[in-house]
Amino acid sequence: MVAGPAEGQQVSDPGALTIETASLPMASPRHLYRVQLRARNGIAPLKWTLAAGALPNGIRLGEDGMLSGSPGLAGVFRFTVRVADSSRTPQTAQRDLTLRVAQPLLLEWKKYAQVSGNRIEGSVLVSNGTEDDFDLTFIVLAVSEAGRATAIGYQHFTLKPGTPQFELQFGDTLPSGSYLVHVDAVAEVGEKEQIYRARLQTKERLTITLGP
Repeated sequence: MVAGPAEGQQVSDPGALTIETASLPMASPRHLYRVQLRARNGIAPLKWTLAAGALPNGIRLGEDGMLSGSPGLAGVFRFTVRVADSSRTPQTAQRDLTLRVAQPLLLEWKKYAQVSGNRIEGSVLVSNGTEDDFDLTFIVLAVSEAGRATAIGYQHFTLKPGTPQFELQFGDTLPSGSYLVHVDAVAEVGEKEQIYRARLQTKERLTITLGP
């Protein structure tokens, strides 16, 4: 004798139209995003629509279930998608999804560049907001009034996924003069052939009056 379902237990129909996509990969502002939503069962063609909530500005949902575009701003966007099949009495299914749009590479001052004797020094915070390893190159240049650039900081290392506010210090002695400080970070994701860049610059010239 085969036991039936327990009282109150929901029995799902294995042949019912079902949305298989349960989560979405992260997106980045001003970078191309393209993800195909998946469903199983039902009579093709399937038609996808946005049932509730809002997509990021710059992202659209096609009737074929393709989420595509370039989001404009960072944020967390929650919405509900609906799919219907082409049977005479259409089957439908809905699912709540969340799309996180985050800056892939974030660079900010920790200790603003300043003069200390005959040195210019400071530090920055770098963050990896993606789900990928970054092959990160970090370089700091002090550019004189004559346009001569001197490296006062350099690092090349792997920055792990989701790393927040990793501190990088820089500093070196320089000849007397007036300098603008340029901080550059370049992150490469080789497997995806993606490159992210971020830059900081001092708002004013920093003057060294002492010789090295």
